[in-house]
Amino acid sequence: MVMAMDVHVRDLRYFVAVAEELHFTRAAERLYVSQPALSKQVRALERHLGVELFRRDPQGVTLTEAGAALLPHARRVLDAWSEGSAALEAARVAARSTLVVGMSTSPGRGGLLPAIRSRFTAAHPDTVLRLRQVSWEDPTAGLADGDADIAFVWLPLPDAERYGWTVVAEEPRLVALPDTHRLASRTEIDFADLLDEPFLALPAGAGPLRDYWLALEERAGRPPRIGAEIAGTEETYEALVAGLGVCLVATGNAPLITLGGVVTRPVRGLAPSRFALAWRREDARRPLVRAYAEACRRVAGGS
Repeated sequence: MVMAMDVHVRDLRYFVAVAEELHFTRAAERLYVSQPALSKQVRALERHLGVELFRRDPQGVTLTEAGAALLPHARRVLDAWSEGSAALEAARVAARSTLVVGMSTSPGRGGLLPAIRSRFTAAHPDTVLRLRQVSWEDPTAGLADGDADIAFVWLPLPDAERYGWTVVAEEPRLVALPDTHRLASRTEIDFADLLDEPFLALPAGAGPLRDYWLALEERAGRPPRIGAEIAGTEETYEALVAGLGVCLVATGNAPLITLGGVVTRPVRGLAPSRFALAWRREDARRPLVRAYAEACRRVAGGS
């Protein structure tokens, strides 16, 4: 008998998940499908192949001899398909020749962005670089929802395991406050002296980044007072001038808000901030993503 060969990749993915988990419910959770749907699909695969792949009894699920024989081949097929899909996506992106760079505020920092663009376009003259400005409500600057291919972000990122990054700059965190504030006359301020101050906070959706700019780690469990939420540079400046609170700011971003009526001061007792270029891990091998990251590393490293 000649076995029919039109088995779907999805069926093999389901089979491998159950074979590795030896538990239909856990495999279904891993695949984000319902357990009944998974069981039905595996049964259909067994009927299609004409063999039982699993033994199901009260003690649990085990592979049959046929299932054990199929497993290494199914894994190889899935690996090959994954590599093929990645190659296809890389070719599609290369053909489109557009790279979207996300950011919540302009990186500034001594002409960093123009220098990266210059180095990148010299190597990829046919690629269109498109900058996408994103609200502070999205700390990934467009990476999470796919609106950006690569992005300038502040660490830490939510769901950090989803991303790779290269640190562009480490900068002290300053405190920004109205020039009429009682602490504005000091040349340097202890963070302990800011604990009772109302702080301007990023939107709740910013997750760990909101906590970071409120310096939760340095508060030893003492909750911050929130004076207002801010989601952009202009909002921050207006809230500072209005006396709604103070906020921490990276040294490189201080010029964006130190306009009339606002000053910044160094703060003792805080670790420096980290500004990074980030990308989704599954995109790490995309040629344009790799090329832009390498251009960034060279510019940031001064080479």
